[in-house]
Amino acid sequence: MPNKKRKTDNHFKKVATKIPIALIFFVLVILVVDLYTTKKVNQLASLGEFAAHLDERITTLMYNYAIPGVTIALIKGGELVWSEAYGYADLEKERRMTTDTYCRVESISKSVTAWGVMKLVEEGKIELDHPVTHYQKNWEFPASEFSTEKITIRQLLSHQSGMPLGTIGMRYAPTEEKPSLKESLAKNAVLHQAPGLSFSYSNTGFDLLELVIEDVTGRDFAEYMEEEVLAPLGMHHASFTWSEAFDPMVPLGYDLQGNPMPVYVYPEKASGGLFASVADIATFVTAGMPSFSQVGLNVIDAQYIDKLYQPMVGIPGLYGFVFDSYGLGYFLEELPAGQKAVSHGGQGAGWMTHFHAVPETGDGIVVLTNSQRSWPLIAYLLQDWAKWRGFSSVGMTKTILGKKMLWGLIGMLLVSVILQLWRLGQGMHSNRRHFALLSQKVSPLQLAQISLFLALVSGLWWSINQEYLFVSSVFPITASWLGISVFLVALVLLLSALFPPIEEKVKHC
Repeated sequence: MPNKKRKTDNHFKKVATKIPIALIFFVLVILVVDLYTTKKVNQLASLGEFAAHLDERITTLMYNYAIPGVTIALIKGGELVWSEAYGYADLEKERRMTTDTYCRVESISKSVTAWGVMKLVEEGKIELDHPVTHYQKNWEFPASEFSTEKITIRQLLSHQSGMPLGTIGMRYAPTEEKPSLKESLAKNAVLHQAPGLSFSYSNTGFDLLELVIEDVTGRDFAEYMEEEVLAPLGMHHASFTWSEAFDPMVPLGYDLQGNPMPVYVYPEKASGGLFASVADIATFVTAGMPSFSQVGLNVIDAQYIDKLYQPMVGIPGLYGFVFDSYGLGYFLEELPAGQKAVSHGGQGAGWMTHFHAVPETGDGIVVLTNSQRSWPLIAYLLQDWAKWRGFSSVGMTKTILGKKMLWGLIGMLLVSVILQLWRLGQGMHSNRRHFALLSQKVSPLQLAQISLFLALVSGLWWSINQEYLFVSSVFPITASWLGISVFLVALVLLLSALFPPIEEKVKHC
């Protein structure tokens, strides 16, 4: 019998040494698969060749990430040179996405709003460094522990005002009664830190600019933007006001689970209320390239366009992982070859959008999607575009590295789970582990294992019940596997506590 048991134990050990090797190999395959499943981008490729590459690339990414619809535009030499639409605006009705479809562009609205403010600056009606209270009429800030007298227009435009992010998820059907701008600001415009302290991304800050524009001009914000910015730029499929006359109509959005999101609006417009086609956002991007296009000069002079691109504040935290600084309504980064890239993205319930441009070379790309699962797609398209135009890389592509690192973490978690399960099985087979009721005296190790199990399960339960989770948005597939891996780790911790080594059981009897 002892020989038989020794043989069994040796068999357990031999198999156990192979398990981590197999799992590590599996993870390595995952990490390099996109290197060999995608055709390389040639910097010398013609527009037609790169467009053909994008056809294949976008179709594959849409399938992999279950993205219903995508519209894309390429800018070269300061001109829109190619645009295309893929997939559906409405999956159930099989309504196709088109390049002139009105889409929710979400926070790309901030860059457009910045042009509306800068026009008033050029006209001398607004001073960037004057307090915002100087322009307020019939509205006062809600009470705050910080002084609102020091908030300037420049700080609002560069997310340095100390204003909070704002209410997330407060959306309304287009015809539904909703709060007024002033009512919304009375609730949300409460400083959470001192003005000028640091970068803190704020929808509320830009919504305050909406009120400033209305107070200074005496006009409705959407009307002002239409007449003074959108129309002069030639953005004829763009509006800050939803209309049932939009043709093509606004697509449905699709959330992280793929559920359809009906068309909605916010009570505020400046921070994320713009509807526009991919071609019109491309037109807006080219307007910001005065060396190549004169369109932007219909709104503001070149020197004021340049002011929008001047770094105002460094960016810490997650945003700083992909961007260097923020200007006036634009994220900024210095590319490896020294060029300055300007960009902005947008995200809402069922929507994800982005534009990236290098004004000094006249290059740009716009991607609009009706899915919250689109961050990886946008990152891969930016990576391909940057290589094609010879920029080596742009900051947003670092999320691809982040995805690979997460897969590596998942692999390590799975290896540890399998090894511990194997140890548990081996221990129970050899009678070195026994089931111990929790009502009996437990060791400190068991207590720690149970506590960690409860903490991990509680964290996962909280995450599952969130309408929006940053990691799930950036890594929609990888995050799911990470959740599964963490749950398995929690389960193994519980089993380890319930089946402690027999020595520990004896010790505490």
